[in-house]
Amino acid sequence: MANYETAVAQMYALGHELAQTPSHKFDLAHMQVLLAALGHPERRFPTVLIAGTNGKGSTGATLASILQASGLKTGLYTSPHLVRINERIRLEGKPIGDDDFAMLHDVVGRTAERLVSESDLPWHPSFFEMLTAMAFEYFARSRPDMVVLEVGMGGRLDATNVVEPRLSIITDISLDHQKYLGETVGEIAREKAGIIRPGGVVVTLPQLPEANDVIGNAILDAGARAVNAVPYVPPVSPGSASSLSSDGPQAAIRSRYPLEVMGTRIMVDSPLAGRHQLRNLALAIAAAEELHNQGVTQITPETIAEGIRETHWPGRFQVVPSAGDNPEYVLDVAHNPAGAWALRSTLSAAYQAPENAREITMVFGVMRDKAVQEITEILFPIAGRVIVTHANNPRAATTEEIRQAAARVAADTDIEEAEDVSSALKQARRVAGANRLVVITGSIYIVGEAMRNLGIRI
Repeated sequence: MANYETAVAQMYALGHELAQTPSHKFDLAHMQVLLAALGHPERRFPTVLIAGTNGKGSTGATLASILQASGLKTGLYTSPHLVRINERIRLEGKPIGDDDFAMLHDVVGRTAERLVSESDLPWHPSFFEMLTAMAFEYFARSRPDMVVLEVGMGGRLDATNVVEPRLSIITDISLDHQKYLGETVGEIAREKAGIIRPGGVVVTLPQLPEANDVIGNAILDAGARAVNAVPYVPPVSPGSASSLSSDGPQAAIRSRYPLEVMGTRIMVDSPLAGRHQLRNLALAIAAAEELHNQGVTQITPETIAEGIRETHWPGRFQVVPSAGDNPEYVLDVAHNPAGAWALRSTLSAAYQAPENAREITMVFGVMRDKAVQEITEILFPIAGRVIVTHANNPRAATTEEIRQAAARVAADTDIEEAEDVSSALKQARRVAGANRLVVITGSIYIVGEAMRNLGIRI
């Protein structure tokens, strides 16, 4: 059996999960052949399946934390990862161990090689198919009470979409991954709605009209039951009970507001900051109540409040207070226009008070297959200085590509370049000093590399 380092290297040798052709990436029949050869591990534990463009991870992490707070042995499968691949497969909040990862890679890898040699599979499973099969096998052996699964991309033909979930959740849908999912919100919504099961249950919220039409028709066609999470979205008008609160610029900002859940008034107190997170929290709460109604009676208003409070989902408006000569850092994954607007809005809310005001130095990098121009036009104007860089990833946009994409805002923005994330952080510290704010954003890979460089533990 290969050791952990070899197993990880062999996984990455398969190519990046989006570096395959669509035909290699999107073929559930091949995933089903692999799982059948493994004895169908995906059928040996109950699941919740989550699709959407933004908010999948936050919703999944919150729901998993609620289930765990309710005394349920809980699994969580997410993608991509910030620092280590193990983060994607979690049980009881802890990533899969290195030895288990290596063992399961050996089990799934040998099975895949046999299937290819016997012509049951036309080619070796992709990175994401391998990892998903490993996660299923891990959970099947661990016997959790519930597993929360985040769709990797799309939904209809995603490798996770082989399970029969207790319920499905669809988070906010916007333009992203158009090369694979379609050029319009409606086309993308059609792929996301592929996780809805005949006669099943789907938790969602009203969103863009084009997405609403597609999701609504998919629910009707499947004879599914819709659970509307609107009752759990608090008002956000000025002076309402919903607010973002902070004890000062060096405090972690939390979403905090009272809410009636299952006939009981609780205090929602989440470390996930930003108006956009109110929708993700509502989806998680509505899903938890639906599971309670399905017979998971361990879930109560009190455990919902506790699970929300204890949610851990790093790299999403994560504030690192200034210390010594180091500036204050905010790390946030904003890899598409909707995520960029969410970051801009949350920065405004968090630092608009005079005592919290900061001049922003931004460290930015993004994948070239993203809407680079639109993202830069949203984010760059709020920064006094931008340091563009790129992650150690073949999909990463070069600094020159980012500069060209940002041409329309370049005249009003001081843009510098750095050859890698480590160099970018050094430049940011030098120019920001102790009294300014450094915002590290763009791709999740930029945020992850920054966390490694800064010694921030996941």
